[in-house]
Amino acid sequence: MNTPAVPQIVAASVVPEEKRLDFLPAFFGPSLMLYGEALVYKWMGRLSPLHYGGGLWQFYTLSNGGYYMAPTAPERLRLSVAGNGFDGFVSADAAGVVATLFALGQLAATECEPDRFVELYHALREFIGDHAEAAFIYRAID
Repeated sequence: MNTPAVPQIVAASVVPEEKRLDFLPAFFGPSLMLYGEALVYKWMGRLSPLHYGGGLWQFYTLSNGGYYMAPTAPERLRLSVAGNGFDGFVSADAAGVVATLFALGQLAATECEPDRFVELYHALREFIGDHAEAAFIYRAID
C-alpha cells in the first residue's frame, strides 16, 4: 500500500549579512539584479504609497529554492491593490512577499527568461500556505 506524500513545509531563512551581496545576482541574475531589486521596491511603493517610504530590507531564501525581500519596518503596512480591490493592513514581511510576487510576475511577462521567473514565482507562492498571514496575501495577489 502506498502512503500519501506528506507535504513539506517551505521554510524561510534570513540571508546572513556576509551573503547579502550574493543574493541579488543569484535570484535575479547578474544582468537583472539591479533592475529586479528596484522593481520590488517600486511595487512596494505602488502597493503602499501612504505607509512605505523606503528603508532597509531583509532578504530571505526559501527551502524550495525560492526567495523574497521584505522591508524591516516594525509596523504594519496598508496595502491597496487596485486590480482586485484588496485594501488591508499586513506585516512588513507579508507586504514584502506580495511586492516580490508582483515583481516576479512582471519579470516573467517582460524579460528574456520567463520560465525562470515563473518558477521563482511559484516557489514563493508555495511558501504562502504556511505563512501566518496567508489569507491576506492570497487576497492581495488574487
